[in-house]
Formats: sequence, structure tokens, C-alpha cells
Amino acid sequence: MLNCSCKYLTHVIVAALLFSGVSCTPFFNNAFHTSRATLGVPAPGNENLVNLPPPQQKVVAAVYKFRDQTGQYKPSVNGNNWSTAITQGTTTILLKSLEESGWFTPIERENLGNLLNERKIVRSTRAEAEAITGRKEPALPSLLFAGIILEGGIISYDANVVTGGAGLRYFGAGASGQYREDKVTVYLRAISTSTGEILKTVYTSKTILSQTVDFGLFRYVKFKRLLEAETGFTYNEPSEMAVKEAIDKAVQGLIIEGIQAGYWGLKNKADMESPLIKEYQQEKLDVKSTNIHGELMASRRGVLGFSAAGGGMYYNGDYSGSQVEPMAEVGVKLSSKQNLGADFKFGRGALSTTGEVYHRTVNYAELNLNYLLSPKLKYSPYVQVGGGVIGASSSGKSIFSVFDQEGLQAYIKGGIGYEYLITPHIGLDLSAHSSYILNDKIDGINQGRFNDYYWTGKLGINIYLGLFK
Repeated sequence: MLNCSCKYLTHVIVAALLFSGVSCTPFFNNAFHTSRATLGVPAPGNENLVNLPPPQQKVVAAVYKFRDQTGQYKPSVNGNNWSTAITQGTTTILLKSLEESGWFTPIERENLGNLLNERKIVRSTRAEAEAITGRKEPALPSLLFAGIILEGGIISYDANVVTGGAGLRYFGAGASGQYREDKVTVYLRAISTSTGEILKTVYTSKTILSQTVDFGLFRYVKFKRLLEAETGFTYNEPSEMAVKEAIDKAVQGLIIEGIQAGYWGLKNKADMESPLIKEYQQEKLDVKSTNIHGELMASRRGVLGFSAAGGGMYYNGDYSGSQVEPMAEVGVKLSSKQNLGADFKFGRGALSTTGEVYHRTVNYAELNLNYLLSPKLKYSPYVQVGGGVIGASSSGKSIFSVFDQEGLQAYIKGGIGYEYLITPHIGLDLSAHSSYILNDKIDGINQGRFNDYYWTGKLGINIYLGLFK
């Protein structure tokens, strides 16, 4: 029977690996087939820049130098890598963003010497033609002068800001995944050419994601028959696209903040209420409560809430052969703006062993104190300690009979959990606890060094009636 199960497991794993290999075929095909040149793909979020309301009048802007100021090289685990971590063409990227916004008239200043030399050649050629033909040649028009100069650059590139991974291997088959986040930061400032005043300074940041996923199988399926298979893929977010996205965001911010300060105006004043401007204003308020990883820190859980959960109970006492039994509970939660919270819960489950040697339906009531590690995030691990009373009776008795037949036993408990808020009022709660009974009577046998205890694993839902302001 065991051999059949192992063979079946092997077949399932092989089929899964083959399916995953088929699903990854596009990744492999790209390595063996060239593709034709295409137009550049817009950076994510570029639509917010190109869809801004039109200006009253375009601003003539000059960009002399907008460069990588970090001097950062690509991180490498195999030795020195002299390739730069960030593209060196950021001036060109900024000029493209200015053009796409529709708010600026960019003028050439990065290679101004080339432009002036070419104008000298034009004047010289026209002068020679005028001397030969005697016909007066038209003069070159004057160069545009800038109303503002845009300065700044990429001032920070942080590698391995967040790293992590996970893996699982069983009977020679398994999978693993790793990820890494880098971070690039851009500063952009506008300077008045008439006064030299710095009108506005904005800065934006963007994470750069790299991840690897792989699957593998290595095992003997028969005598002298070894099966080995592997597949996987690696994804690296292009750093140039990340820089473009950060610069687009900086230009968008500069435009909106300049509108609010009165440095330039909208063609239609009613556009001040447009969704893009409102969204930026809200983001600027939220960023004041955002941590370095871009996560909004806010009071999220209401003072009062209710909970319901279901899961399993696992008895550990004087009888051997314990088994998991279903349980359910309901409760009331109290939260604070800080890390601490409390709840009162009432539940029903069972403690039993295989073969019905021992089986007791139990009811319990408990009071717990919760310490949330990240109370201002949508997700938060927490630690729970508490205590309560539990009563047991024979199967089939009513829910209230436990208090009359067996009496109540006190217990203390401890555990860990993880809550994720799927909406501002609803959270999913996954937890595991151990409850230690303060006497050894719940199973009717008093023996051994330790009292009876049990484990509980639960998945529940928390409903909060209000939010902190």
C-alpha cells in the first residue's frame, strides 16, 4: 500500500513538473529566437503624466545635466563588477518625460557646444553664398532662452533593501523561490533663470524587483532508474524602466506643486479638481505616514470588533493516539491605537484519541491579551497570552451540561498569529496556540510529570465596527 502511494505521489509530481515546464516554455523560447526591434514600452504609471490637464502656456525649460550621482556599481557575488547600477542617460530620459507631459518646451543644453558650432557653420556658409551671389541671406533666428532650469539627478541607489525566499523539498521533489528589492531615488528642482530662486524641489523613489523561481525532482523510480527534472525562471525588472518611472513621477509632482504655488497655471481652472491632481494631493498627505518601504502607517483597527473562527484541536494528555478534532469559536475584540489589544472568546470543540478510547466534547471561555508587532500596517503578526476555563462532558450532551457534570478547569495559553486586513473593516486571522490546563483531571487520569494540554490551530475572520481617526 505504501509503495502504491509513493508511485502515485511520484506520478503527480512528474505531471506537475511537466506542466510547469510547459507553462515556462515562453521563457525558454525567448532564449533561442531573436525578435525584431519595437517601440519603447511606456513605463508603468506613465499615463498619469501624459493625461495631466493642459497648461495655460508651456514653460520653456532647459536641462544641462541630470545624471547618476551615486557612482554605484552593480552588486555582484562573484567579484568586482564595473558596470554601473543605473543608466547614464538620465538627461535624455528627463527630456522625454518633459515632452510627454505637454507642459514644457524642452531646449537643447546638454550638448550646447555642438549646437553653437553648427550655427557657426550655417552663418559661415550663408556668408560665403552671399559673397558669391550678392544676394542677402536670411539671418538665423535667435535661440530660445529658458524660463526655468531643471537640475538634480539620481542621488541614491540602495541594493538589497529587502531580500527573502522560501523552499520546500520532500522525497527528492521540491521548489524554491527568492526575491530581492533594490531602490532608486530621484531629486528634481526647478530654478528661475531671472532670479536664481529655487522654485520647487521634489523627490521620488522606485523599487527594482528581482526574483527567481525553480522546481526540481530527483529520485529513483525503479531499481537503477533515476528520474531527474528541473525547470524555473528568473525575472529582473529593468533598471532603466524603474528610473523612467521615478522621473515621470518627479515631473508630475513638479507640475502639480507648481500649479498649487502659482508658478504656472491650468488652461481651465476647473481642472484643479481633476482626479489625477486630487490623487497626487492625497498621496502627498499619505506619504507623511509612510515608512521607508513605502507602506502606509495608519491606525486601522476599530476600538470594538467581533470575531469568528474554525479549526482543529489536538489533545495531548495521559492517553496515547491523539487525533485532531474540529472546533469553532466566537468572540469580542478590543483594540487600541498602539500595539496592545484584548479579546474575550467562547468556543466548542473536542479532545479525543483514535478508536474513541477517549473522547470529550469541551466548551471553553477565555480572556486574551494580544501584542501586534505592526499595528499600523494592513498585515501584522502578533503574540497572544491569556487564560480561561474549560469544561468537558460526554459526547452528545447539551452545551450547558458541561458546567454541571464535570466542573470547570482553569488553563493558561500562549500562541502566535497573523492578521491581514482585506478591507478597512474585515481581517483574516490565522493562529496557533497551546493551552496548558492547571490540573490533570480533564481526561480522568492523573499521572505523568505534566498536566494535560492541547493545541489549537484556527482560521478566522475579524469584523471591526469603526476606525480610528
